[in-house]
Amino acid sequence: MDPTTDNAGQTGEPGTARASLEALRAEIAKAVVGQDPAVTGLVVALLCRGHVLLEGVPGVAKTLLVRALASALELDTKRVQFTPDLMPSDVTGSLVYDTRSAEFSFQPGPVFTNLLLADEINRTPPKTQSSLLEAMEERQVTVDGTPRPLPEPFLVAATQNPVEYEGTYPLPEAQLDRFLLKLTIPLPSRQDEIDVLTRHAEGFDPRNLHAAGVRPVAGPADLEAARTAVAETTVSPEITAYVVDICRATRESPSLTLGVSPRGATALLATARAWAWLTGRDYVIPDDVKALALPTLRHRVQLRPEAEMDGVTADSVINAILAHVPVPR
Repeated sequence: MDPTTDNAGQTGEPGTARASLEALRAEIAKAVVGQDPAVTGLVVALLCRGHVLLEGVPGVAKTLLVRALASALELDTKRVQFTPDLMPSDVTGSLVYDTRSAEFSFQPGPVFTNLLLADEINRTPPKTQSSLLEAMEERQVTVDGTPRPLPEPFLVAATQNPVEYEGTYPLPEAQLDRFLLKLTIPLPSRQDEIDVLTRHAEGFDPRNLHAAGVRPVAGPADLEAARTAVAETTVSPEITAYVVDICRATRESPSLTLGVSPRGATALLATARAWAWLTGRDYVIPDDVKALALPTLRHRVQLRPEAEMDGVTADSVINAILAHVPVPR
């Protein structure tokens, strides 16, 4: 079967699903240059039924990355630009009065999609930010007392700008903890930036992914088969203890006022399992935990002000903990 056909995601076999998800990188690379770690993080989040916070300066292809992923997975995607005047109903939907039937009918908001891009989520007030909490946690939206389930799969990819905080509303710790991963989108290397400009000079249009050659290489059936296989990935008691030791070490770090919660520990275990399966194993090793520790934990810790003034970062604290916690053999 040609994996680029519309039936690419209909096999539902774990082996085929892994091959299809691995093909995502090559397919997305037709539109986005040099962001393999972010692509992998988004796939891991989909496998774990989690959500992703993307942090990067404007212009590093965060929106294009999510759109390309949706096209390569044959999923529906919508984008919401979060602004100070955005209302919760603008995200979730609302009841609208129909004059012809003299009844109220529900008009779904953009949250009713597979991949929701919440652009600059920290530019909207907490009331609107919180409108996503039920959707992210319960995968439903309640309007006028009626719960309405969201499509499956469902992933929120929220972006925020790390350098411009004027007029923003930083996400509270409770909401940050709802994101499975926090992925940093770096500026491209010199060669990657040359490749980007070369593509644009040759006529690449980021608004037309079909013309760029991005085709579906996986689908919902592949994702469901992959999720089943991930759930069957073996985790030894030693690996479980290793994850717990890492998370407990963050709570004892002198550089942190807030360490990783038990929810963060379960998140690290889940992402390590997904990564182990993606790399072709049916069991988790310590390197899987280390590989996902930074994106899974960096937004779940809080630095002491004095440590922050000394140039300490969440990543450096987590890396130091990984270097000192004994690794199981």
